[in-house]
Amino acid sequence: MSLRNGLSSLLRPEDSVVVLIDHQPYQMANLNSHDPQIALNNATGLAKAAKAFNVPVILTSVVAARGGVIFPQITDVFPGQEVIDRTLINTWEDPNVVDVVKATGRKQLIIAGLWTEVCVAMPTIQALGEGWDVTVVTDACGGVSVEAHQLAIQRMIGAGANMITWLALAAEWQRDWARGETAGALTDVLIQHAAGSGIAYLWEQQLLNTPVATTAS
Repeated sequence: MSLRNGLSSLLRPEDSVVVLIDHQPYQMANLNSHDPQIALNNATGLAKAAKAFNVPVILTSVVAARGGVIFPQITDVFPGQEVIDRTLINTWEDPNVVDVVKATGRKQLIIAGLWTEVCVAMPTIQALGEGWDVTVVTDACGGVSVEAHQLAIQRMIGAGANMITWLALAAEWQRDWARGETAGALTDVLIQHAAGSGIAYLWEQQLLNTPVATTAS
C-alpha cells in the first residue's frame, strides 16, 4: 500500500465531496463510543464547514420511516435539499447515492456516519476498492461501543482509508488564514461548534473591543 504523504495528499475543498450517512435517532439511541451530543455537534460542524467551503454534501438515511429522519441540526444547514433514503445498509451499493457523488466530479470522498463499524466501514472499504481517495471523519462518527468504533477504524486504515477529525479537516481546507473568502465563514463555524476555541475567540474579541481603563491624573 502506497503511503499517503506530500502536499498533494492534503484535502482540498475544490476536490472534496462529503457523504453524511445515517445521523438518525435509531442509530443515536445505541451510540456508546462517543457522547451523542458531541457526535451530533461534530457532524453539524462538519456540515457547516463543508458549506462554508462550497463542498458538495450528500445526505442519506436508511429506512427513515422506522429509524427516524436525519437530525434537523444537519438538514437545516441545507434547506430544501433532498435526503436520499435507502434500504441498503451499505451506502455504496445504492446507485442513487453513488451517481450523485460521481456527478460532482470530485475525487476526495469524505465520509462520516453512524455507526462506524457498519454504515461507515462498508462504503469506505468498497469505495477504496474502486479507486476512490477516502477520508473518514472519525469524531463525526460513532459506534455501539468503543471497541466497535476503534476496530472499524483499524479495519478501514488497513484497507487504505485516511482518518481525520472535523476540525482538522476544516483547517486543511482553509490552509491559509489569508484566504479571506472563507476565513470569516469558518470562524463562525468555530464559534458555534469548536467548544473552547470558539469561546476563546469570542473572549478575545471582547477584550480587543474593551477600552483600557485610565486613571485621572
